[in-house]
Amino acid sequence: MSQVYSVAVVVGSLRKESYNRKLARALSELAPSSLALKIVEIGDLPLYNEDVEAEAPPAAWKRFREEIRGSDAVLFVTPEYNRSVPGCLKNAIDVGSRPYGQSAWSGKPTAVVSVSPGAIGGFGANHAVRQSLVFLDMPCMQMPEAYIGGAASLFEDSGKLNDKTRPFLQAFVDKFASWVKLNRAV
Repeated sequence: MSQVYSVAVVVGSLRKESYNRKLARALSELAPSSLALKIVEIGDLPLYNEDVEAEAPPAAWKRFREEIRGSDAVLFVTPEYNRSVPGCLKNAIDVGSRPYGQSAWSGKPTAVVSVSPGAIGGFGANHAVRQSLVFLDMPCMQMPEAYIGGAASLFEDSGKLNDKTRPFLQAFVDKFASWVKLNRAV
């Protein structure tokens, strides 16, 4: 029996029908049988505050940390806001990394996909996330890089991924499966 790795998918957009959420769903459908992708919601996470942590961590923080800890790997799918990471995603990264010394992220293989209506495909957000991943001790897949521009053209009217984009995303998720297997301590 082959190993199935659970992958927490963290979407950096809170919109129900965002391009990033649609792309996360498409990646889940394209994923090989060795990966089980599941979106971990971040919209209910209160802003991180160390004083609140010391008093009584909110239930949403606990739930989020448990979901990340329970996963074998993490996939970030994010838009770019102002050439960087959306605030909700940065907050989720911070919540998962605390309390200090108890990071839920540590050692989990990861990859980053950025999706944007613009031509540069969220390059700034992608690299801002990667900068945090170095500190969080998360081995991040380097290639293929996934900066996906022209988000409005990625999906058919039905909401399904178009045939032009599918081969790139298939290659990306297949490579990610190999990356997870190689870097996941069992």
